[in-house]
Amino acid sequence: MNQADSLGKLVLRVVLGLLVLLHGISKLTGGVGFVAQMVQAAGLPAFFAYGVYIGEVLAPLMLITGFYARIGAAIIAINMLVAIALVHTGELLALNATGGWALELQGMFLFSAIAVMLMGPGRFAINAK
Repeated sequence: MNQADSLGKLVLRVVLGLLVLLHGISKLTGGVGFVAQMVQAAGLPAFFAYGVYIGEVLAPLMLITGFYARIGAAIIAINMLVAIALVHTGELLALNATGGWALELQGMFLFSAIAVMLMGPGRFAINAK
C-alpha cells in the first residue's frame, strides 16, 4: 500500500470519526432521553438507547485512533442503520428542497463507515499490520 492510500484512509476515518463523535458528545451532555422515546415507540426496551454511546462515542474513537477501526466502522454502520430505521424511514426516497437526497448526511455516514470497514484503517493506525 502506498503512502497516498494510507493518507486517504486516515483522512476518511478521522473525519468520519470526528463528525460522528460530535453527535455522541451531544448525547453525553444532553442525555439520551429522546433516543429512548424513539426506541420505546418502536416497541424496544428503553435501555437500548444507551447503545448510542457505543455507536457515537466509542466507535468514533476507535476510528480516530485506528484501534480496531474496521470494528468501529461496522458499529457506526449499524448505528446509522438503526437511526435510519427509527427516525428516517419516511425519508428514504425523499428529496430535499434543493434536489438532494433527504438523507444525505445519514447516507454519507453509513457508506463512509462501510468503506472504512472494507478498506481497513491504513498504515497510520494504532494496530496497523
